[in-house]
Amino acid sequence: MKQISDIKIDKFTIGDGHKPFIIAEMSGNHNQSLDRALEIVQAAADAGAHAIKLQTYTADTMTIDIKGGLFSIDDPKSLWDGKSLYELYQLAHTPWEWHKPIFEKAKSLGMMPFSTPFDATSVDFLEEMGVSAYKIASFENIDWPLLAKVARTGKPVIMSTGAATLADIDDAVRVLRDNGCTDLVLLKCTSTYPATPLNSNIVTIPHMRDVFGCHIGLSDHTLGIGAAVAAVALGARVVEKHFTLSRADGGVDAAFSIEPHELKALVEESERAYQALGYIQYGILNDEKGSLRYKRSVYVVKPVKKGEKFTAENVRTIRPGDGLSPKYYDTVLGKKAGRDIEMGTPFSWDLLSD
Repeated sequence: MKQISDIKIDKFTIGDGHKPFIIAEMSGNHNQSLDRALEIVQAAADAGAHAIKLQTYTADTMTIDIKGGLFSIDDPKSLWDGKSLYELYQLAHTPWEWHKPIFEKAKSLGMMPFSTPFDATSVDFLEEMGVSAYKIASFENIDWPLLAKVARTGKPVIMSTGAATLADIDDAVRVLRDNGCTDLVLLKCTSTYPATPLNSNIVTIPHMRDVFGCHIGLSDHTLGIGAAVAAVALGARVVEKHFTLSRADGGVDAAFSIEPHELKALVEESERAYQALGYIQYGILNDEKGSLRYKRSVYVVKPVKKGEKFTAENVRTIRPGDGLSPKYYDTVLGKKAGRDIEMGTPFSWDLLSD
């Protein structure tokens, strides 16, 4: 597998030799309360997340105030059925004046705060905030002017690849790199809310790594943490999950967000999955050597007199493992004892008669 350089973001490192970088996505789960937003930051830090991510836009920077047609969501399967896009973004956006206290809170807790910009003005604003990295949302991965502006900041970019063809992704990567982006992470993503494990297709992760030559992660909209942990085993180096204090509290993204105990489990289990990958290994590890004594070996299991033959009645392969290897069992049978032997004696070649 081709070696890909580590990416330094803030005080964290994304790379093959580092545990997965876990991002808690707040999105609109603050329910328009700054106090709740700060509680979410605290809960994410307590759970061990490495970063808290916002979304920087207003309804007016996202769309225009029109109802009907594609400006309204008319889908009974959608969490946002019946709302216009403008109404949804009014409800879900994070007021820009909240960014500073949220960022300060996150930094004080050792997390990296950053955000997804949705237009040029939000990039300018986030530059003033001194963000360490940028996230590109799936629905913006075809917005070449936005990609170019973000890339020109020189900051690392994490881009979701939902609702995009391979050609779309290739175009986006080219635009980013042509405009100066040298540190790029692509996130496998399924842009349904929630997503199902069946349409997550995380085996794409190593293929994406080979095709684009960069670190890959997962932006996961499934319920629970199983898909995310499995993704780590396939090489994901970043995991992003929507996060809320409680799904029961409601909110625009609550239905597919994880709660504090789940985020804590994700941090722990993704790290275990990463640690378990290890390297191609055969043979006996140092830590296993003490267990060799409990493997089977050939033992005398009944008293044997000198000159008596060894048979299946008086010799067996049993635990522990300090006798002859079981592979010699058939060789021993029919041979004669060179001396009297007590029951429970580990078999050795010197027990045979000359």
